[in-house]
Amino acid sequence: MKGLVLSGGFGTRLRPLTYSQQKQLIPVANKPILFYCIEDLINAGIKKIGVVVGPNKEQVMDAVRSVSWPADIEFIHQDYPGGLAHAVKVSRDFLGDDKFVMYLGDNLLKGGACNYIRDFARSSNAASLLITRVDDPQEYGQALIDEREKIIVKLVEKPKETLSNFTLVGIYGLTPIIFEAIDKIKPSWRNQLEITDALQWLIDNGYRVDYRMVEGWWKDTGKPEDILEANRLVLDELRPENKGKIENSVVKGRVGLGRNSVVKDNSVVEGPAIIGEGCTISNAYIGPFTSIGNCCEIIGTEIENSIVMEGTKIVNAGKIVESLIGKNVVIEKGNSLPRGGRFILGDSSKVKI
Repeated sequence: MKGLVLSGGFGTRLRPLTYSQQKQLIPVANKPILFYCIEDLINAGIKKIGVVVGPNKEQVMDAVRSVSWPADIEFIHQDYPGGLAHAVKVSRDFLGDDKFVMYLGDNLLKGGACNYIRDFARSSNAASLLITRVDDPQEYGQALIDEREKIIVKLVEKPKETLSNFTLVGIYGLTPIIFEAIDKIKPSWRNQLEITDALQWLIDNGYRVDYRMVEGWWKDTGKPEDILEANRLVLDELRPENKGKIENSVVKGRVGLGRNSVVKDNSVVEGPAIIGEGCTISNAYIGPFTSIGNCCEIIGTEIENSIVMEGTKIVNAGKIVESLIGKNVVIEKGNSLPRGGRFILGDSSKVKI
């Protein structure tokens, strides 16, 4: 069985960050979201993985190639965002006649999907979907289910009227019959080939599509608040490792501190939090649910419930909360009095406050 991870799209809901970096590479607890997906497939025993790339494809390819994965990884170019079914269609040569699991590269799942993937590997069904119950189903593809038979009855992509409170998690177990279904459907009103339409074609033509409920939490990290929530959820399960130095400072709770990083000058770090390699935390407060990337400097500033990406320097910036701050950003005190701040900043921004 093969894996197919989708890492394309423009990520418009995450601008300005996604003007300069692919959304699936935004870090949660200092690791790109995409890497959690790849690891999940590998942990389930899949050794051949295709990564579908689009905008910023070189960035994604460089990031994935920077890791020595225990799997063969091939890159597949999707020349425009034509929908999930279109991503499957352009991957046909890679997938061949094998079963495969399609994993959206901006999804996070507590504990991963190993049990679901292994169940699908043993199944004779045409497809298997992972679903969950949500309070706001209008934002997602919805599924009407037969709980007695454990099958999907109907699927609709973001309907105007609610079909059910069950939504599709971005992980799909598929078989080669899906290619016939994709060939039969037409683009939706969004001018995209919808995977829900292809799956509905299977159902309408007598193929069995079963489902499994998510165990634990699931996050679709499409918006800044979703990424910050995912960061909190992952950090809440952090198993910290301290490889840095603590000088005349207090570090309490579950805190990971990377190599060649130093916490000094009466700083306080409260976990759960993670600080990358080569960082300097001086006369600062790093509060719970904060991730600081590699080679950052945080001086004379309070930060909590935030993600700060690599190479960023924040000096005497008062208090920063619930913020998503890109790479190589500079935030420093200007001539105004210090005030609290909340930011979503793209890479290489410079801000005086």
